[in-house]
Amino acid sequence: MLREVTEPGLVHPALIPGIGVERTGRDFSTDWGVFAAAGAFTAGIVAWGILDSEGIAAAGSASLSWVTTNFGWLFGALTVAVTAFMLFVGLGRTGGIRLGADEERPEFSTASWISMLFAAGLGIGLLFYGPLEPLTYFLEPPHGFDEAAGSPDAMHSAMAQTMLHWGPMAWAYYALVGGAIAYGAYRRGRSPLISALFTPIFGQRTEGWVGSVIDAFAIIVTLGGTAISLGIGALQIGRGFEVVSGIGPVGNGFIVGAIALLTCLFIVSAVSGVKRGIRLLSNANMLLVVLLGLFALVTGPTLLLLNLIPATVVSYVEELGTMLVRNVTHGDDAQAFLASWTTYYWAWWVSWTPFVGMFIAKISRGRTLREFVTVVILVPSAVCLAWFTIYGGTSMSMEAEGLGIADAGAQEAVLFEVLANLPLSTITSIVAMAAVVIFFVTAADSASIVMSSISQRGKPEPTTWVTIFWGLLLGATAAVLLVGGGETALGGLQSLMVVTALPFAFVVMGIMVAFWRDLSTDPYMLRHRYARTAIAQGVRRGIEEHGDDFVFGASEVEAERGAGAWLDSEDPALTEWYTDATTGAVEVVPDAAAAGQGGERELRPGTERRAIEAGGAGGGDRDGGDRPERDGAPDRG
Repeated sequence: MLREVTEPGLVHPALIPGIGVERTGRDFSTDWGVFAAAGAFTAGIVAWGILDSEGIAAAGSASLSWVTTNFGWLFGALTVAVTAFMLFVGLGRTGGIRLGADEERPEFSTASWISMLFAAGLGIGLLFYGPLEPLTYFLEPPHGFDEAAGSPDAMHSAMAQTMLHWGPMAWAYYALVGGAIAYGAYRRGRSPLISALFTPIFGQRTEGWVGSVIDAFAIIVTLGGTAISLGIGALQIGRGFEVVSGIGPVGNGFIVGAIALLTCLFIVSAVSGVKRGIRLLSNANMLLVVLLGLFALVTGPTLLLLNLIPATVVSYVEELGTMLVRNVTHGDDAQAFLASWTTYYWAWWVSWTPFVGMFIAKISRGRTLREFVTVVILVPSAVCLAWFTIYGGTSMSMEAEGLGIADAGAQEAVLFEVLANLPLSTITSIVAMAAVVIFFVTAADSASIVMSSISQRGKPEPTTWVTIFWGLLLGATAAVLLVGGGETALGGLQSLMVVTALPFAFVVMGIMVAFWRDLSTDPYMLRHRYARTAIAQGVRRGIEEHGDDFVFGASEVEAERGAGAWLDSEDPALTEWYTDATTGAVEVVPDAAAAGQGGERELRPGTERRAIEAGGAGGGDRDGGDRPERDGAPDRG
């Protein structure tokens, strides 16, 4: 038993089934260094916002301008690279790799999975920017477009620009980090942490202070970014209450009370766990958003919107080059637009990858990479296409008709101004407020769970008190920002958090390198190459010896002449990750010999190879040699 655990060569690298982090016996105690560093830094930023709101706004604006001017090209190039990389990973041969053990199946239904993806990665932004962003581009076409403001062509270019920011390229970032974390945690047995993603490059050094710095920074970015989103949501809830009640502007007391109440709600949801809290809220919010979308489609300019959906797709493809080239275009107009929108969005998505990526990883266990990449990139993009076309098209149409949507005042008022010009405005405004509230809760409880998990070394189910701590700090941060400095402090902190995306952009580059190293040596890929080599050799040999009359079989050949001659299967680098992960792990699985009698046995570390050879613990697929063909009885060959 000791030899099987400590000698990697006894576990064939192509037969390793994968292992989840919960089976590794890892220590998930609280990392007090990460916990204290992230908490202290956040408290300092909040104090700065309270004591010097103008100062934090000025610092944020200056920093954002510097990043945009000097590194706008980097964010644009990185976005294209990440998108191409994830399409290659998902649609190429690596697409068959499962984010879990070979025989593992998804924990959540596809519908619930998509709903949770939708709520975590989009959230309040849909309701806030849905009617606002296309309207902005409609009235002021971005640099590089020749359309006249307010024209039908400007409507198409406005939708194309919006989809650049909210479409596949944005979701490719989330797919990269989420896929890498899920793969490492549920197939390689590593902690679900950003720092653990660099194990293929730095090895165990990621367990030291460097990893702690990365993880503390991930918490800071997550808390700050989520607090900003919650601040925007609170402002929109306040505006909705003004519209519905008709009592006039609400003050800070209402905002603080709303945040306090919602903080209690999302903490309850967070400690209830993903299966109950977040899933139920996500499904409910998906229904509300679908109803709001269908309502605007039916009662708004229906024919215009139906025509605008395919036109947006065509315009997006046609104008993609123009929109991306703008990243290297010089001139004050181009730089101003990039600073306000495109580069700002790319930086924003990068800064949100720890939060959204870790949450997506948590809910995507058991999916294949092909399914994961396809759904994570395309399905939310399709939702964004429909939503922004319906509400953006409606706001642009109303503005063209002279209804003065752009004169609504504050940005958070645009949605309610659009609803006010549709039937049943009071009811739909209440529904919109409910959707914002649920988005508020789902985003905050997801962020609380993620931050708690990071501060406890990637613990899959964080300790309740840690989750409550981060939830309270998150709610307090949002409230203090709005009350202490108002929208000025909020905007300043938003700019500062976007600037933090610059170092994280280099982290994302490293994730791509490390992820590919893992995938290229995955047991599935090794089996796939074995299969291709064996088939090529077998076909040639069969034709040479038997002409047309042969079938495949397996037989032993001389060393260095078999299907695995290309691989040094005793290379410790191919198996030590598995033997390290299985040390101390114990799993109870059905015994093949005792299955007929209902018996079970303990499968201890290092014995997976024997179980696989007996048709037990391993699994497989037919195109990569992973799932043996069965004809009435297990294939024990």
